[in-house]
Amino acid sequence: MTRILYLHGFASGPASNKARFFERRLEAAGAHVAALDLARGDFEHLTITGQLQAVEEAAAGEPVALMGSSLGGYLAALYAARHAEVTRLVLLAPAFGFVRRWPERLGAEAVENWRRTGWMEVFHYAEGRHRAISYALLEDGAQYEDYPDFTQPALIFHGIDDDVVPAELSRRFVAAHPNATLEIVDSGHEMLNVLDSIAPQVTGFLLS
Repeated sequence: MTRILYLHGFASGPASNKARFFERRLEAAGAHVAALDLARGDFEHLTITGQLQAVEEAAAGEPVALMGSSLGGYLAALYAARHAEVTRLVLLAPAFGFVRRWPERLGAEAVENWRRTGWMEVFHYAEGRHRAISYALLEDGAQYEDYPDFTQPALIFHGIDDDVVPAELSRRFVAAHPNATLEIVDSGHEMLNVLDSIAPQVTGFLLS
């Protein structure tokens, strides 16, 4: 039976609409799907390293396929570049360059204030409220590459109107990685309006 780990996005969780949608679809097709809690109950001290450790624990050194959304897509790429037992990947609007794009979104002054105080408030979508998060997220994340150089087969979906993670980042990645195929879809960052249409491709790719 194909094992698939689903990696959620930033300030999201394993019970998100996308996670549940693909969990149902993929398990109906015969896969075993585990939607991970990447924060492991400690969102305030979230780091890239800690999230990769959560994936490593769940994978347990066995062959596994990865599916990731936004930050989860970037994490899946990072993990696959370091673990040959990953068989293939599906990435939804992967947040390549996650750490280095914060100044673009927040502005240099806000990032400096985050660094100086050590904390920043962000909206946690899964909890529906604002939560504090440590600057350690950026300090730790600075050691990781913007575009992980994994070689496993990958299928990437990105919304043409994504205003959170520009589709150009996925285009740039695919241009340098012939193992990856990119599908640009008529959607924004969440891609909730195209889940039904892309589900057959996702299922066929991950279970092939």
